[in-house]
Amino acid sequence: MSSVKQVRIPATYMRGGTSKGVFFKLEDLPEAAQQAGEARDKLLLRVIGSPDPYAKQIDGMGGATSSTSKTVILSKSQQADHHVDYLFGQVSIDKAFVDWSGNCGNLTAAVGAFAINSGLVDPALIPQNGFASIRIWQANIQKTIIAHVPVNDGEVQECGDFELDGVTFPAAEVQIEFVDPADSDGALFPTGNLVDQLEVPEIGTFQATMINAGIPTIFLQAEQLGYSGTELQDDINNDPKALAMFESIRAHGALKMGLISHIDQAAQRQHTPKVAFVAKPQDYLSASGKQIKTADNDLCVRALSMGKLHHAMMGTAAVAIGTAAAIPGTLVNLAAGGGEREAVSFGHPSGSLKVGAQAQQDNQQWQVTKVSMSRSARILMEGWIRVPSDSF
Repeated sequence: MSSVKQVRIPATYMRGGTSKGVFFKLEDLPEAAQQAGEARDKLLLRVIGSPDPYAKQIDGMGGATSSTSKTVILSKSQQADHHVDYLFGQVSIDKAFVDWSGNCGNLTAAVGAFAINSGLVDPALIPQNGFASIRIWQANIQKTIIAHVPVNDGEVQECGDFELDGVTFPAAEVQIEFVDPADSDGALFPTGNLVDQLEVPEIGTFQATMINAGIPTIFLQAEQLGYSGTELQDDINNDPKALAMFESIRAHGALKMGLISHIDQAAQRQHTPKVAFVAKPQDYLSASGKQIKTADNDLCVRALSMGKLHHAMMGTAAVAIGTAAAIPGTLVNLAAGGGEREAVSFGHPSGSLKVGAQAQQDNQQWQVTKVSMSRSARILMEGWIRVPSDSF
């Protein structure tokens, strides 16, 4: 009989937006996992229950979807004028792989609350009532995010009446601002074009808007793919040929965007870029049976994450949608009716979402200064995670 014992690690299981993840303070991790590398990756894989050939993550905290196979590591910020450093790890379900290439916009909504509750923010900065504006340094993408966390009687307020499509129960609203969300080198459009011809061997050539705001994203036209833009998860995820097509598009888009130098590298960069397709606003029934009407939205968007159609919308992809919608001539902007705009409402599989964006043109180059949206967050469980001591 094995004599291996389990290690107990303080952790909090939180919902942020339409995602769930396991949150850690950096200092609480085993010493070997406090630095980036193999030990950390192995630990997080075991926490979530990956790799799992059954794709169920039964022996871990993961929920067998890209939205629930997530980890977050937080620490007091090493950056000036910031409160907390936020590192996000997207854990593959069936492979021994943790992707650190991007952010999770949904879990961002939970970062401020966790930072306050965990003592990572000076209590003197927390009002008795109102909003605590927590400046977050997103370490994966080297960007500033501001979370306006509601506070009641000196404590984070989690319950409320704010409803978010894709989340069953209402909660307190958390306003999120993504500051200067374009790529760090200023390449909002990595190819230099608002619309490109993306050639995908053996599949076809598609019009594509490739943008790097919030997260690298490839936008396509639903009609060119043979879709309406009102598809739900099963329409895509139960079609292996469709999933293979989208993965090939993603890989060749990543190459054209300069995210990888060889097509084979796409397999080791599963979290980014995202692939989404857009269409004009239409009537449809959401995944919950809610009637979504044409008049409620400016366009319809469907997005894939970790190889599957997302059940709602990734927060970072929403940043890309808001940014692209604000810039005349992109496929997102054209699907929304064209012209200049500072906000867009779009339909997704679970309902609708509104995103605000401030974009401007300087020396014929587009820049986005801020993208904002509302999310909610809640602690689901807190205590200790246990993992076998020989797993990392």
